[in-house]
Amino acid sequence: MEGVRLSEAGILAIETYFPRQCVRQADLEKFDGVSSGKYTIGLGQDEMAFVDDREDIVSICTTVVRRLVAKQGLDLGSIGRLEVGTETIIDKSKSVKTALMDLFCQAGNTDVEGVDSTNACYGGTAAVFNTLSWMESPWWDGRYGLVVCGDIAVYERGPARPTGGAGAVAILFGINPQPPIRFEINARATHMEHTYDFFKPRLGCEYPTVNGAETLSCYLRALDRCYQRLKKRTGSTGSVSDLADYAVFHAPFNKMVRKSFARLRYNDYLTDSASVVDPQGKLSRFRDVPLADSYTDKELEKAFVNESSDLYKKMVEPGDWLAKRIGNAYTASLWSSLAAILEEKGDELVGKRILMFSYGSGLASSMFIVRVASPIGKLSSSLFIKDRLDARRIVDPEHFTDVLERKEKKYCTFSVEPAQELAELWPQTTCLERIDDIGRRFYTST
Repeated sequence: MEGVRLSEAGILAIETYFPRQCVRQADLEKFDGVSSGKYTIGLGQDEMAFVDDREDIVSICTTVVRRLVAKQGLDLGSIGRLEVGTETIIDKSKSVKTALMDLFCQAGNTDVEGVDSTNACYGGTAAVFNTLSWMESPWWDGRYGLVVCGDIAVYERGPARPTGGAGAVAILFGINPQPPIRFEINARATHMEHTYDFFKPRLGCEYPTVNGAETLSCYLRALDRCYQRLKKRTGSTGSVSDLADYAVFHAPFNKMVRKSFARLRYNDYLTDSASVVDPQGKLSRFRDVPLADSYTDKELEKAFVNESSDLYKKMVEPGDWLAKRIGNAYTASLWSSLAAILEEKGDELVGKRILMFSYGSGLASSMFIVRVASPIGKLSSSLFIKDRLDARRIVDPEHFTDVLERKEKKYCTFSVEPAQELAELWPQTTCLERIDDIGRRFYTST
């Protein structure tokens, strides 16, 4: 079967998953003995989702797939490609995708292409691009493509711990019925480098090695390059609001999203000063700031955060609320923010363009545009994201810390039976039953 044109392929459905328990950032501030507002204002975060020992990367990805399949009434035999984007590694050889094949094998479908894509928080976007390329290729057999993005982000105790989180997203791709969410042709730009801003060299430890200052500069530098290349590729000479109607970003924490949008406005100012709001000319002193210095210039950052405030509320706030309440879900971060804006705006998005920026440390980044081509009422109304957020169990920081310490001690150990009560999980959740004496994992459902 011949591949389809990109203009015909797109997103048919999307489903999100996040754990049932979370901790309030304001409570963590008190527990950690830091100043009030350090996490809630300084990071811009409200709550943080986390998993106990009953859930791992396989279980959360399985749960989100099961939920999407059930909601859409899908025959698993109709899926010809399944690719997982994740950086949460529980096996150095076996992919998460192969574990998900248990669902497909039970349905009699073993003809499913794809494995895992891994590079920090970028793997989910790589999986999306791979799936679209498959659908455009002569190897496409007419079936759906399914992308799963999922991660569990945890940090050792210290300043990075409040930037953790957990979640998963499943995205269904196809052409029939006509997908309501399409990828704009020639509206994609990429920037990649070799950096050590965030990496995980300690294979016997779940925690990453983080250079906080460097990763912020790397993120903004990648954002600059992608934005400049995207504008050149699309022939856009205007501002970000001319390029798209809304914007979603990979969200390590909300303040980073806020800085990122301000950075786009700084880029707009450098190419066309008339495109920004500066009636008194106060921004002119930033025009000649050396590029390297601009990434750490706090006065510049503050000035453009203020300048972009109204436009941020219009373009970014409709999709930034989910990440503020679950934290950084790594590969799922960008795509869950897309789901958030779909739920928030629904059919108001028809005919609108959404700018998307994906970043993974190390580094890999891309910026692209999707367009809502037809009504999404059925898709958006079935997400129930806010309802599920409000139904979560809020735990105290002591319990949260105990869970992480217990998991740290058991990391990479065998012959394990989880301690978490099944009643603490959402109904119909796949969860870990046991790890045997050679490291094989077995799962059950609530």
